[in-house]
Amino acid sequence: LIGYKDNGTPIHKNIAYTATKEEGLILLAEYNKNPYDVDNNKITFKELYELWKKQSFHKFSINTQKAFNTAFNATKELHHLKYATLKLYNLQTCIDNCSSDASKAKIRTLLINLDKYALAHDIITRSYANLIELPSIECKKEKIPFTYAEINILWNNIQIPYVDTILILLYTGMRINELLTLRLENVDLENKNITGGSKTASGKNRVIPIHPKILPIVQKYYQNSMKYLIEHKLQPFSYSLYMIKWNILMQQFNMHHTPHECRHTVRSELDRKGGNKICIDRIIGHKSQGTGESIYTHKTIAELHTTIQLLEY
Repeated sequence: LIGYKDNGTPIHKNIAYTATKEEGLILLAEYNKNPYDVDNNKITFKELYELWKKQSFHKFSINTQKAFNTAFNATKELHHLKYATLKLYNLQTCIDNCSSDASKAKIRTLLINLDKYALAHDIITRSYANLIELPSIECKKEKIPFTYAEINILWNNIQIPYVDTILILLYTGMRINELLTLRLENVDLENKNITGGSKTASGKNRVIPIHPKILPIVQKYYQNSMKYLIEHKLQPFSYSLYMIKWNILMQQFNMHHTPHECRHTVRSELDRKGGNKICIDRIIGHKSQGTGESIYTHKTIAELHTTIQLLEY
């Protein structure tokens, strides 16, 4: 009841529509127990996302914003539905219909954020996002190094766009995100070093020597970029766009590898060649026992260069 007409007739505003009278009575009881803004109750999933995006996106990095947009695009089946009517079944089904485990996790993170926003604005009275189940990973996929023959194929096809980025990964051991976000000021062509890294204390701000074989590749990207070594429209090359390029190349060369297997290839090859364990850990960005603080002297950097040049594939 929101008022009366001049003749005394009561004016009611619909809370929502239900399939049965029983469902309607339950909904009415819930409303009376915890009244909410009826207009807010009509907001669709897409409308809520746009509101949340407008108010919250500034808190996140560019890459996180892109990840949220990608996750939103993967929830098209929910876009037209009223957010307040969504149940665990709707959210879980949306997750289950996604083929990528990584995408499922990103969608769940988005839904948790939207639920928090909806709760804070009295759009919902209960959150289901935290109840979503993700598939358990019983065992990690075995990492398979690139073979010499495969690396030779890459060198023979270096003229194909982005093949050279795979070679950078294979001669530095960098994580894919480290390469895609590498800024030009962290590339020292004179001393042939890259300073960067991410994820762990051991991985951040480490010195990665540039192998002589990929120096011309790094120089080419450096000369043709404005802010990032590998960039797209003055922005870091997005992971999702890069993976499209990667998958096309893997299919073209009949290879079956992930970017992370480049790191595994570097580590395996340096171990096989008897490289200094501490130097290998520093290059890869793993913690070594007995290394002390990550202080890079001229001697240390020279040892890193000696170690990386053990890669002869």
